[in-house]
Amino acid sequence: MARKAPERDINEEELEVGGRSEAAAGVKGVLVSLQRSWEQMGLARTVRTLPLLNQQSGFDCPGCAWPDPRQEEGGHRKIAEFCENGAKAVAEEATTRRVGPEFFAAHPVAELAERTDYWLGQQGRITQPVILREGDTHYRPISWEDAFQVIADKLNALDSPDQATFYTSGRASNEAAFAYQLMVRSFGTNNLPDCSNMCHEASGAALTETIGIGKGSVSLADVEQADLVVVVGQNPGTNHPRMLTSLEKVKRNGGKIIAINPLPETGLMRFKNPQTARGVIGSGTALADEFAQIRVSGDLVLFKALNSLILKADAVDHEFIRDHTHGYEEFAAQAGDVDWQEVEQVTGLPQQQVERIAGMLMRSERTVFCWAMGLTQHKKSVPTIREIVNLALLRGMIGKPGAGLCPVRGHSNVQGDRTMGIWEKMPDSFLDALDAEFGIKSPRHHGLDTVDSIRAMREGKVKAFIGLGGNFVAASPDTGATSEALRSCELTVQISTKLNRSHVTPGKTALILPTLGRTERDVQASGPQFVTVEDSMSVVHASRGRLAPASQHLLSEVAIISRLARHLLGSDHPVPWEEFERDYDTIREHIANVVPGCADYNRKVRQPDGFVLPHPPRDSRTFPTSTGKANFTVNVPEKLHIPEGRLLLQTMRSHDQYNTTIYGLSDRYRGIEGGRRVVLVNSEDLEELGFRDGQVVDVVSEWTTSDGKQQERRAPSFRLVSYPTPKGCAAAYYPEANALVPLDSVGEISNTPASKSVVIRLEAR
Repeated sequence: MARKAPERDINEEELEVGGRSEAAAGVKGVLVSLQRSWEQMGLARTVRTLPLLNQQSGFDCPGCAWPDPRQEEGGHRKIAEFCENGAKAVAEEATTRRVGPEFFAAHPVAELAERTDYWLGQQGRITQPVILREGDTHYRPISWEDAFQVIADKLNALDSPDQATFYTSGRASNEAAFAYQLMVRSFGTNNLPDCSNMCHEASGAALTETIGIGKGSVSLADVEQADLVVVVGQNPGTNHPRMLTSLEKVKRNGGKIIAINPLPETGLMRFKNPQTARGVIGSGTALADEFAQIRVSGDLVLFKALNSLILKADAVDHEFIRDHTHGYEEFAAQAGDVDWQEVEQVTGLPQQQVERIAGMLMRSERTVFCWAMGLTQHKKSVPTIREIVNLALLRGMIGKPGAGLCPVRGHSNVQGDRTMGIWEKMPDSFLDALDAEFGIKSPRHHGLDTVDSIRAMREGKVKAFIGLGGNFVAASPDTGATSEALRSCELTVQISTKLNRSHVTPGKTALILPTLGRTERDVQASGPQFVTVEDSMSVVHASRGRLAPASQHLLSEVAIISRLARHLLGSDHPVPWEEFERDYDTIREHIANVVPGCADYNRKVRQPDGFVLPHPPRDSRTFPTSTGKANFTVNVPEKLHIPEGRLLLQTMRSHDQYNTTIYGLSDRYRGIEGGRRVVLVNSEDLEELGFRDGQVVDVVSEWTTSDGKQQERRAPSFRLVSYPTPKGCAAAYYPEANALVPLDSVGEISNTPASKSVVIRLEAR
C-alpha cells in the first residue's frame, strides 16, 4: 500500500544546507526513484508501471520532452528508458492517494489556499468533477453533464467570445490539443495562451525569423555525433536528465562540451550512468571540458564577442554563407573589434577563456548549440538566440549531420501542442485549412498570450478562464497580480489530474474537471485508444496508458473537450464531436488534412518509433523565411543597470520538482534539504551587503515601468544561502520567487516574463 499524504506542511526551520553532489544520477538516483515510486504507488504498481515508461508499447513520460532513441538512427531503448525525475512524474500521476468529495467537504477553499504547493500536490488524484458556486466555501460534487452545461451557459452569456481565454499545458496530447483549438476557434476566439508563452516563445520567434521554422534543427543522433556541444542556460541534470546519457556518448565519441551557465550545476560537470559499471562502481564521466560561469544576462555580449573573434580569424564557411544566407555584409560590418572591458564587466568571464571557447568553436566541424530557459526568459532573449543563430550560420552548422540548433523544450508535448494549432497567432494558411476541413469560420484577429490574458482579466476584459492542464497561477509571473486576475473572473475551469494552486484561486464560479493521465487506459465506444505527442526534435509517436483509471468518474481530455463542445456549440455544429470521442483515429484523419507535415498520420504514428516531421533547414538547407534564405541579424545588447546594493536574480527549479510540480524537498545536487524558500547569494556579496549565511530576509524586486514609475514586489521569509553564484547575481526557486517577477517585465518580441533577470534587494526581518 502507498503511504498517506503528508498531514503537515513544510516547516522551513527544518531546512538544512550541506555539501553539493559531485556527480549526477548514479545509484543514489536509482534509490530515490524507487523510494518515491513505492511511497506513491506501492511495490506492485511500481513494478508494473515503470518498465512501460518511454517504451514503444507503453506511455510517454509526462515530464520532459527529451527524445527517445530511434532504431533508424542507430538508437536502442534500454529496459529502464527513464530518469529519476521521470520516475517521480509517473509516481505522482499513478499514485494511489485520492482526493474525493469527502476531502473537499473537510477542507474549505480558504484553508486550502493557505497550504503550500507541495502539500496540495501530495494529496493525490482528483476522483470526480466538483464546483464552487458563488458564495460557497467548499467545492461540491457535480455531474459531468451539469458541469458542461454550467460552463456552456457561462461562456455563451459573454458579450463576446474574446471575453474568454483558453489556456493549454504541455501535458495535453496532440489529439486533445487539436480538438481544443478547434472548439475554441469554432466558439469565435484565438485567445489560446499556452505554457510556451512563458518558456520557449523567444526560441520560436528567433528561429522563425532567422531560419524559417520555430523548432530545433537536430536529431538525437546529431547531438551524439557532434564534435562539440554547447550547453548554454540549461541544467540538464535536473530539467532533462536523459540528456546526460547523450552527453556521455558525445564524450565517448571523442567530442567536447562547453557549459555556459551562472551556476556550477552538477549535471553539467559529471554523470554517473546507473546503467553502466562505470556509473555504479566507478567515478562516472566528466562532462564539461570548459565551464564558463557567466553572469546573469551576459549571454548576448558573450556570443557577440565570439562572433567577432570568428570573423576576425576568417573562420567562416564562405560557401554556406554565399549559397544559403542573407544579410551577412550588414552583420559583419557591425561586428567590430571586441571591447574586452565590456565583455569582462558584463559576462564576468576573462578574455583568455572567451578566446579559448572561440578556438574550440573554430576547430569544430560539427557543433550543436543547446539552450533552455536560462536564455529565453530575459528582455533580450530573442536577440540573444538570434546571435547564437548568427554563430551557427558563420560556421555553416545547420543542415549537416552532427550540427545544428537545439532549443530543449521543458515539457512533454509543449512543442506538439503548438504544431496542432495552440497559438494565439496561427497563420492564415492553417486557419484556411481548418475552415475548409470542417466548414467553420475561424476568427482571423490575433488572440491573447499568457501575459496579455492576465492583463485582460485584471482589467475586466476577460471574464472566463479555461485551463487544459497546467497550474496557471503558479506558472505565471507576478503571483499576486495573477491570483487577483483569476479571482476576478466570472468563471474558472481547470482540467486537471491533481490539486494545485490554481484550484484554490477560483473565480466567482469555479469547476475542477478531473481527467485521465498518460499512464491510464483510455477506452471509448470504439475500443482502447492511444494518443500521440511530439518531442523536442520533431518526432511524433504514440503513447498508450496501461493502468486502470484512478476513478470510474474520470474522462479523457478528448472526451471532456468533445462533450463540452457539443454543449457549447450545439448539436448541429459541423464538427463530428461525438465521433472524435468515440474513435481518436477520426481526429488524426483530420489532423492529416490540416496540419502541415502530418499526411498519412494514422499509419505513420503506428510505426514503432513514429515519424519525424519535416524541417526544411535540417533536411535540405532550405529556409522558408521572408528572404528565402537563412537571415543574419544585428543584435544590440541592453545596458543593464544594477543599482548599488542590488542583485540580479534568476528563478530556477530544484532537483525535486518539475515545472510547478513539487515532488519533494530535496535539492541534493545543490546540498539543500527540507525547504524551498532560499536565495543563493555569493559569499562576497553577503559580506558586502551586511548579511550572513543562514539569515532570514525578505526579498524585494524593483522595476521601473515604461513611463518611469517605480514598482516593487515582496516575497517574505527567504533564507540566505552562501553559494558560488557569479558576483552580483542570485538565484531562488520558482514558483515561490514568481511573486517577484512584475507582470510588465517581459522580453522584447516574445512577451515572455523576464524571470531570469529580476533586480532585487534584501531586507533583514
